Parts: sequence; C-alpha cells; structure tokens
Amino acid sequence: MSQNPETLHGARAELLAAAQRADAWAPALPPNVGDAHAASVLVLFGRLDSVPAQTDELTVAADLDVLLQRRAATLSSHPGQVSFPGGRREDEDADAAATALREAQEETGLDPSGVEVLATLGELPLAASNHLVTPVLAWWRAPSRVAAVDHAETVEVFRVPVAQLLDPSIRFTSTIHRMGRTWRGPAFDVDGTIVWGFTAMVLDALFDATGWTQEWDRGVERPIEL
Repeated sequence: MSQNPETLHGARAELLAAAQRADAWAPALPPNVGDAHAASVLVLFGRLDSVPAQTDELTVAADLDVLLQRRAATLSSHPGQVSFPGGRREDEDADAAATALREAQEETGLDPSGVEVLATLGELPLAASNHLVTPVLAWWRAPSRVAAVDHAETVEVFRVPVAQLLDPSIRFTSTIHRMGRTWRGPAFDVDGTIVWGFTAMVLDALFDATGWTQEWDRGVERPIEL
C-alpha cells in the first residue's frame, strides 16, 4: 500500500494549529437553559488502512479519516443520529479527555493507548439534550479495531475519509422546523448517511479552521426528518 506519512504529519500539525485558535472558530450554538450535564466527545483523526495515500487534486491525503458512529434509534436523546464517540462525564473521570477516551472505548472498543490527545477544546452547549460538551481533538497514532459494542446505544461505527467529507457535491444546508422556527446548519450526505447537527457543525468549523474546506453551495437546502 502506498503511504504518505509527510502529508499525514502535515494534517496532524494543521489540526494542532487550528486547536490553538479554537476560540475564534468554535461554532455558535444556542445556550442551555438551567443546569447542564458535562460531557465530552472524541474527535479522532487517523489513517485508513485500506485506502492508498495520494494527494492529486485533493485537499488532504485520501487516507486521512475521522471516526464516527450512529446512535441507536431507541435512545431518548439524539436517536439515530451520527455522532462522535462520547458521553456524559463520570465522577471517576480525571478530566474531559478521560471522559472522551472512556466513552469511546465503551462504545467502539478502541484501544485508548493508541490515541494521542492533541487538544481539549472549549465547552459547547447542546440545548437539545441539556449538555455542555467538550470536543477532544485527537490523533490515532496506532489505530485499533472498532465496532459497535452495545447495540442498545450504538448501532454502527465507521471511519469516514476526510476527503469525502470535503467533497462539495455531498454538502448541503440542513433545515429543521421546530416551534414555528426554521433552524439551518451544515450537513454531509455520506453515501446516504446524513451527518448533521452538532457533529456536522464541529466538523464544518474545524475544516474551515484548518483551511481544508472546498467551496460548496450553501444555498442547497434539505429538510431533516426527525
């Protein structure tokens, strides 16, 4: 398999540089009402094992990927949505990064020892489930096997090539109609799997901050069926 470690090392450096400017690009989200629960998500980038590294006409290496999962449709919060691995902070967690790694291990079976935490970003409100979520940006220096561990919570775990997410043809503006208002946000259609909401907003803002974003038509709108 062809590999391009210099390109991937460059991606890691660009993620680190973006993390240092996180206050300037963090997505703006509606505030929580009342006391919110602390939570963390793992925003984990790595290298796909089965995709050759090549950069012709691509913003990033073809084998740069990000880890995502689909939540069970029976969950009370964000049912059926695509998300980063993560969850609520527990008393035994030393910090936000420990929460993200523990939850990711419980949900996907990944080996935390192969994960390098690059940065802990600022808390973001998630009003729909009343959480304050800390994104933990990480690099998968030694990828391990992943799969849905508890199907009552996670039904699918998948690694998505970043180059695919950057393709303007799969990007659109999601629309949600609630309480007489229309909410709009960035979204991705990954072979029929829709990434929207909090996860899409974090990815969109991060791609802008790293300079990876390719111009896409924000005027293309599609409703999200809840």
